[in-house]
Amino acid sequence: MDQTLNLRIVLLNPPGGVDYGIQKGRGGTYETISKQRSIGGDLVFDFTVGVKPASTEGELDFHGPIVQGPPGARFLYIDIGTYAGQPDSCWSRRLKVPLRGFTKVALDRCAANPATVLETRIPGTARDGGPLCGSMKTFGGWVPVLK
Repeated sequence: MDQTLNLRIVLLNPPGGVDYGIQKGRGGTYETISKQRSIGGDLVFDFTVGVKPASTEGELDFHGPIVQGPPGARFLYIDIGTYAGQPDSCWSRRLKVPLRGFTKVALDRCAANPATVLETRIPGTARDGGPLCGSMKTFGGWVPVLK
């Protein structure tokens, strides 16, 4: 059965003056949606993705215009700086946010209460002081919270 899943990414204290947004589409024809400029503090991105059972029992497969990657290794991109359409930015980066780490308990809580969203909290600043980018080395997963 095909469903939608409410998700939230909280980007913790990213560098100021930089645009961030969710990438919709692929290649050179993508667009950045939910664009926000960091001015200090956290950035919050709320969105939905499609979800259905995968061919492997117990696994999920995600789909929709913001979902990237092959089955079993799906992710989202957060576009940063020029990739988010900020032409005067010195940053041209993307952050891969994995679509994994969902527990059955968390998914059941979301299905039982439409006011629940699955949230992940990600550091916004890299060791070089710029925006965190690339594939995440450690990922805490997604936890249910009330909207």
